Amino acid sequence: MTPDLGDLRAQLDAAMERRGAWTDRSPWLRQAMAALPRDRFAPDVLWRWDGTGYVPIHRATDPDDWARELFADQDAAAVTQVTAGLPSSSLSAPAVVADMLDSLLIDPGHRVWDVGTGQGWSAALAAWRAGPGRVVSTEVDEHLADFARVRLRAAGIRATVTAANATNAYPPGGDQVDRIHATYAVETVPFGWIEATKPGGRIVYPWGRLGHVALTIAADGHSASGWVQGLGMFMADRSTPAPRAASGWSGYTAVRGPAEPQTECTVARDLLPLNENWDLKFGLRVAVPHAQVTTSTGENGTSAWIHDSHSWAALVAQQDGTALLHQGGPRRLGDQVLAAWDQWNELGQPSRYDYGITVTQSEQWAWLNDSEAGPRWRITPLLTAPASQ
Repeated sequence: MTPDLGDLRAQLDAAMERRGAWTDRSPWLRQAMAALPRDRFAPDVLWRWDGTGYVPIHRATDPDDWARELFADQDAAAVTQVTAGLPSSSLSAPAVVADMLDSLLIDPGHRVWDVGTGQGWSAALAAWRAGPGRVVSTEVDEHLADFARVRLRAAGIRATVTAANATNAYPPGGDQVDRIHATYAVETVPFGWIEATKPGGRIVYPWGRLGHVALTIAADGHSASGWVQGLGMFMADRSTPAPRAASGWSGYTAVRGPAEPQTECTVARDLLPLNENWDLKFGLRVAVPHAQVTTSTGENGTSAWIHDSHSWAALVAQQDGTALLHQGGPRRLGDQVLAAWDQWNELGQPSRYDYGITVTQSEQWAWLNDSEAGPRWRITPLLTAPASQ
């Protein structure tokens, strides 16, 4: 059965409207997404997780399933490439794309550097707003760069795509840009991005595993600062070596291995908020760098498993409402997460939108409520080995 792509596009548009994703600040976004729907930039093979691995969905043999995977949900990315069993490229979730481009504040005539071209969809949307020849895009994967060029030309979009590592490169053409839009996650912002952006310009990027941030370049061009804009999970910069462990439960088990706990204790705390409260999750992400928390709720309550590729901790729910904490490695991750949780409560349970980030040439930090006077937490590169605690 041939899917009705027009109907699926209309359903996505309506879902975005119900969500409030079409903002008064950026009415152009709805028009651009209607003119440049994501199916025009999707490859003929998508990938779906079946519980054990990623399986292909071929447009030629199963067009209905392909289309429904592509338009599954406004919050769902569509995996477009799998390398060594793991996703290596995707079409980002429409709601997140809209949120990030809204945060970028593009005006006609702006010069935009799109970092991480992928299939070319975000570059096309940015070019729809900025104008012909105003968007340059950089993609580390030459195959993807070629694919994006073809799709951009087919859509009638004039944008330049180059194959390079944008983490270490300057934007094609050598001139400073007004806006940088990054589509892959970085823990620390390359300072070259600050230097490549005009004073007063804006950088919107996914920060690590959970949020995206909008930075404004200072008048002297030597720093940038700005607020967290929302949640969003993106693939990491491919030039960053893979961590020792995968994420989630598999990461926890890989890091722990057969190791015996170095400490054990009982904790009197309901762990359900670790599963449900995204503001808490974000606060922990700020205060306990690199810790990945996986939760599961069973008949005894919610349990949590934590790792950072070096250390591990488990908080296992007990029948009496307590949790058994055992941990090992150079960091006491369980203790750190619980202490950060207490601090988050003492700070008034701030939301993700109360946090911001500042970047200078020598250091980067997250802050709460006030970039100068508020509490702050140092940001370190993802693979820096944590110090013993």
